[in-house]
Amino acid sequence: MGTFALQMEGITKVFPGVKALDNVTFSVRKGEIHALCGENGAGKSTLMKILSGVYPAGTYSGQIVINGEDVSFKSIKESRESGVSIIHQELALVNEMTVAENLFLSHDLMRQKVINWNKIDAQAQKWLSHIGLSIDPHTKVGELTVGKQQLIEIAKALTNKTDILILDEPTAALTESDVEILIGLLKDLKSQGVTCIYISHKLGEVMKLADTVTILRDGKTISTDSIVDMSEDKIVTKMVGRELTELFPYETREIGEPVLEVENYSSFEAHTGKAVIKDVSFRLKKGEILGFSGLMGAGRSELFTGLFGGTNEKKQGKVKIDGKEVTILKPADAIKEGLAYVSEDRKRYGLILGMDIAKNTTLVALNKVMKFNIIDNALEVKRADEMTRKMKLKAPNLETKVGQLSGGNQQKVVLSKWILNNPKILILDEPTRGIDVGAKYEIYKIINELADQGVGIVLISSELPEILGMSDRVLVMTEGRISGEFTRKEATQEKIMACATGGKFSEQSIAH
Repeated sequence: MGTFALQMEGITKVFPGVKALDNVTFSVRKGEIHALCGENGAGKSTLMKILSGVYPAGTYSGQIVINGEDVSFKSIKESRESGVSIIHQELALVNEMTVAENLFLSHDLMRQKVINWNKIDAQAQKWLSHIGLSIDPHTKVGELTVGKQQLIEIAKALTNKTDILILDEPTAALTESDVEILIGLLKDLKSQGVTCIYISHKLGEVMKLADTVTILRDGKTISTDSIVDMSEDKIVTKMVGRELTELFPYETREIGEPVLEVENYSSFEAHTGKAVIKDVSFRLKKGEILGFSGLMGAGRSELFTGLFGGTNEKKQGKVKIDGKEVTILKPADAIKEGLAYVSEDRKRYGLILGMDIAKNTTLVALNKVMKFNIIDNALEVKRADEMTRKMKLKAPNLETKVGQLSGGNQQKVVLSKWILNNPKILILDEPTRGIDVGAKYEIYKIINELADQGVGIVLISSELPEILGMSDRVLVMTEGRISGEFTRKEATQEKIMACATGGKFSEQSIAH
């Protein structure tokens, strides 16, 4: 038992009508990086909320042992005092406060009658150096990149004498370079004896970083294995309980005539007049999956948000749908012309989290559930039920609030909303971000079905394997321009990255 930093035995947690955890066993050795994998809804977050005191003792059954001693936490504070810190996907930082203030926000140093700011600044500088970050501790957190904010969150945890650090999807919004920095930091922490529990759907990172991997499925422990005995395929099979013959189920299909034509399109910031999108031209054909790749900030989302009428920026250029020039000033115009846009931020722009599944599903297509200009509740439920069955949505019932669903099921509701409106063109912006591999596979199959029906699909993704695996053709953007175009046969990771970086990328750099 002395070799373990953490042992959780027989953990069972029941919510009304749902057994979220069923006799789960989870053991982590001291100083290791231990990956916790499973589909959305497998129980990972619930298990970590028990460990971090979010669900207090008495609300679950089972035993928790930390460094050989039985513990039971009644609060987050008690868990933190025992050396457990959790960093959630949505960071708990105050943007208007400085780095130093954020680092010690819940620390004793900030609870003194007279705060010693010199001491706080000195301590902040020490912890910033500890994580390899060279920034002024007086910098406001809101001025930092997401990658640096993630590192600040880790430093904040370390100030509380953390022995067990839990990271929940830490790289979901990070650039490739930020991911490498984070991985390097976690390896350094491991060498210093910090135990890390790493939750991620990005199996490439798991294989690169973890020493051990535990897999949960349907609230049960499936296995715990050394990473040297595992592969991405083995992890996927254990997560979903079946073999996925291909991670990207691409299908050849008949490609039709152009459905969307964009000619010499540019957009400009409303206040400064600075060009955001610069003279972009491309065609999307019926039944085609057109991949858009590029580094963060390349302009992919800005291009399609503008085309969809989601910004007030000044624009110039021509947009044609089915050969006819159209003017789109607002999203309602785009919807009328047959466009649909699945935003990269589904919680903010795609869903009303406090509203139920049925009402979210019919939001865009109210005309399909109305009689005499009044919503017919029975018809609304019928249409929503048809879509949830088609999408294989997992939920207790249609009255379930969307905010209570897993990420994968939330994304299926967003897709249902747009598909119910029978779009000609479907724009998918990071459609599988934060979604487990099983749900990804189901969404890819839905994309294929829509393309088979002749829908033109734009696939914007930061995951190169996804772009390469699902696209018929790939366009690469750099600094607001299209910098490259490849057929499916021509496209490789090296060629795309060379275009995305302006030629500052080579096969040697990816090997490095």
